[in-house]
Order: sequence, then structure tokens, then C-alpha cells
Amino acid sequence: MKQNLYISLYLIFFLLCPYPAIAQMQAQRESTPDSIRISLLTCAPGGEIYYLFGHTAIRYENLTRGIDAVFNYGIFDFNTPNFTLRFALGDTDYQLGATNYRHFVSEYHSLGRDVWQQTLNLTQDEKERLINRLEENYRPENRVYRYNFFYDNCATRPRDQIEKSIDGTLQYADNMTDSNTGVTYRDLLHKYSEGHLWSRFGMDLCMGSKADKPISRREMMFIPFNVQEYFNTARILDKKGQARPLVTSEEKVVITGKTAADFQTGGISPMQSALLLFVIVTAATIYGIRKGKTLWGIDLILFFAAGVAGCILAFLALFSQHPAVSPNYLLFVFHPFHLLCLPCMLNRVRKKKTSRYMIADLVVLTLFICFWAIIPQRIDLAVLPLALCLLIRSASNLILTYKRPS
Repeated sequence: MKQNLYISLYLIFFLLCPYPAIAQMQAQRESTPDSIRISLLTCAPGGEIYYLFGHTAIRYENLTRGIDAVFNYGIFDFNTPNFTLRFALGDTDYQLGATNYRHFVSEYHSLGRDVWQQTLNLTQDEKERLINRLEENYRPENRVYRYNFFYDNCATRPRDQIEKSIDGTLQYADNMTDSNTGVTYRDLLHKYSEGHLWSRFGMDLCMGSKADKPISRREMMFIPFNVQEYFNTARILDKKGQARPLVTSEEKVVITGKTAADFQTGGISPMQSALLLFVIVTAATIYGIRKGKTLWGIDLILFFAAGVAGCILAFLALFSQHPAVSPNYLLFVFHPFHLLCLPCMLNRVRKKKTSRYMIADLVVLTLFICFWAIIPQRIDLAVLPLALCLLIRSASNLILTYKRPS
């Protein structure tokens, strides 16, 4: 009897005693702050023109809740009505997207683009403040924003959100506001479009003289790799005057083995194409002068193409909200007047009569080439053979009318 009684009391004690301990452990686990890590992701460039400059995103890990998400300010839709026109005008809307980290990594691995992760040294309050800002931005009414390639893009937005979440000030190692850097927007465009000569040539045509003015280091942060570089040496100065590094560690989380050279495009370059066109036009013009033929079909093709290019440049300079597209000195070579005056000009050329428009064009192009070196705009050398083609055709009209019998 006593043995059974002791056993019964032992079982009751064994079953009842653990409950306070288990309850205490659960209380501790529930009261312990979530293990949160915030990181900046920097993605390598890719082959498409909108991948050339890389990408930036923010990774949010909550180990307790099993959350691993990536916030990405670079979502856009090519199927948006009038996307190309709106992009040219500077009216393109991008939006904040959120995706699972595994899906994000899988996508960039399939694209052959490496990804670097910088773990941010934020306090618990700063982490929660940043998460709240991202969640607020992700609301349907807030996630869409007006994209600006230089001033407000997928790299500057994460930087701004991180800076605003810090309880204190973020100090960079370099002077971020001094514009005496010797680096321009065009320099950075050239750096990240190396090996993509046609993309670079198109950007050079569209960018005006403002793209050749030196910019500050903060303005350089529209490039994701510059954000990564400056974050590595930045430090947080809290309200108590204590400093700590912004980044605690950096690692490569996606390794594909590919480099920027793997995405470079081959084929004939813009300069080679322009020189080939120049040789053909020059040879045809010499033949026409010797035979006394106007070859007005060449004028039709050249001046029509130059006029179309001029309409695009004039449209950007006059109506686009993109910075650094105006003024554009290439409008002295490619301008809409080529199209407006084309019918009258061709009529004069076919009749072997002097065209005043071609005389004016000859003067303008001659001055443009003579003062090439002092024009306050870096112009792609491929433009020179193209300008010479127009100049030669304008000169041929004067030569043929001069040789025409009275």
C-alpha cells in the first residue's frame, strides 16, 4: 500500500513540477526580442541596357518568425501604355516590390549576376524603424514613385530609407557634397557601359552638356556599387556622440563565376559603322561630281536620318524631365530642320540649282568641326564621320552648280 502511495505521489510531483519551468521558458522566449538582421544587397550588372548599372535592394531577416524578404525599388512594367514615350519624357513610374529571398537569389543566379550582402550595424529601434518605413512604402497607395535615373532610383531610395531610420547621423568617410571630384555623369555612364558600345553611343547622343559637369560623391550614389563602397567606410554617430561602423560584415551570397566581360556585345562598333558610311558617301560623291550627277537619293537618306535623330534630340531637350539632356550641342548636326527643308532642298538639288539650305548647313557643320575641341560637351568621335558625310553632300551641291554650264 505504502509503495503504491509513494509511486502515486512521485508521479503527481513529476507531472506537476515541470509546468512552472516550461511556463517560465515560454515567457522568456516570448519576451526576447526577435532576432532581426537588415542587410544591403548589391547586384552585379547584366547584359540588358537596364541591367548595366547593377541593382540595390534591402534584405530583412527575422529568424524568430521565419521571415526572409527582399525589398526592391526597381520594379517596372514594359507593358505600361506608352512606356517608351513616358520614359523619354521622364514620366516613368517604378514601384517597391517585396519577394522571398530564395526567389530573389534564384533569379539573380539564373541571370549570371553576383550579389553582395552588407550586414548593417543597426540597433533594435533602428531596425524596427526601417522595417516600418519599408512596410509603409509597400502599401498599395505608396509603393509607386516617379523614377529618375540620376536622382531617385533603385539605389538612392534604399540609401535614403536607411539614413532616415538611423537614430543619429550617418557620417561618410569622404566629403559627400564637394563637387570638385573631376567625375561627371558621363564618366560613370561610360564606366558601366564598357563593352556595350551601341548603348554608350545612344546615351552619348541623348546626354547634353550638363552631363559633363563634375558631380559630388553623393550624386554618384545613383550607381549601386558606389552606395556599396561608401557604406563600407561610413559610420553612425548616435545622439550620445558614440560612433559605430554602419557595416559589420560583407559577403558574397550569389557567386556565378561570370564577370562584366561575359555580357559584352560584339559586332561592328558605332565608329566603324560611321567610318564605313563616310567612305561610301565620299566615294559616291567623287563619282557624282566627275560624272556631273547629283545622286540626290543619297541626300534623301542622309538628311532624312539626321532629321529624325534631330527630332528625338530636340524632343528630349525641350520636353523631357530627365536631367542632363539639355542643352545638347549635337543639335547643330542633327536637327529637325533637315526634315522640314528636305523637300525644297531635294528639288533644288535635282535641278542642279544652288540650295541655300545646303550652304547654311555647310557653314554650320564647318564651324562645328572647327570648334569641336572647345565645345563644352564630350561628343562621341563617331559623330565626326557622320557630320563629315552631311558636310560633303552639302559641298557637292555647290560644286555641281558651279560646274553647271551657263
